[in-house]
Amino acid sequence: MAWIYLILAGVLEVVWAGSMKQSHGFTRLVPSLVTLTAMVGSFWLLAGAMRTIPLGTAYTVWTGTGAVGAFVVGITLLGEPVNAMQFVAMALIVSGLVLMKLSSA
Repeated sequence: MAWIYLILAGVLEVVWAGSMKQSHGFTRLVPSLVTLTAMVGSFWLLAGAMRTIPLGTAYTVWTGTGAVGAFVVGITLLGEPVNAMQFVAMALIVSGLVLMKLSSA
């Protein structure tokens, strides 16, 4: 169950990052509320996951999931430019996440 919490926390991290971008510096109400709600949910799920999963593993997976997810959202939904080096960097992050999961007890 802890891993499900952790993955959901990472998904909510992507939600709050994307909605923060859409809030235009917290000047738009609805995206600002989505950001704050998703942040609270993400932290709550992360805290729940950390009851079982070690800090280093949980935090790495949480931030990595958020980073990769935000990268994908930026490209696919926001039309942000991308280059080959960024894809290599994303692949390295994903590789690190897989290794963290495989190395956890």
